Amino acid sequence: MELMAERVESVKAGIIGGLSVGVAFLFSSVINSLVLGKYFPILILDKSNLVNLQFLLSSAIAGFSGLLFGITYRYIIRTDTNPHLNTGGIFAFGLVRGLTQIEVGWNYTGTILPFLTLSGESILSFAVAAFVLDTAILLGWLKPFSST
Repeated sequence: MELMAERVESVKAGIIGGLSVGVAFLFSSVINSLVLGKYFPILILDKSNLVNLQFLLSSAIAGFSGLLFGITYRYIIRTDTNPHLNTGGIFAFGLVRGLTQIEVGWNYTGTILPFLTLSGESILSFAVAAFVLDTAILLGWLKPFSST
């Protein structure tokens, strides 16, 4: 029975992480399109076709990455108070996603600056998810994984 309770808590952490990263991705996409789009046209959302496959796929990947982050983050932090574990988890997920964006962007366009922006946003998105997960734990909505 205890194993099932842990699994339920992990699923809750995954859902919270997925929603957090998904919402952060949506906000950053809109901000990129409105603010940075005049400097980097590749960041502009296609306003005539907001339901395009590329944006839906990017949103789904961001949400799924957040789900995996939420589950993993719960196991990373456990009941410890080591800040290096928290930031290490954030940077591990953020850099894997962000460096991939840099590599693909570099190979596709030959320019790196807009993709550095996307990389920073990836790290920020996972930091937002970690903050939301930490808050959920503090409020008792989510139980941390016990170290025993």
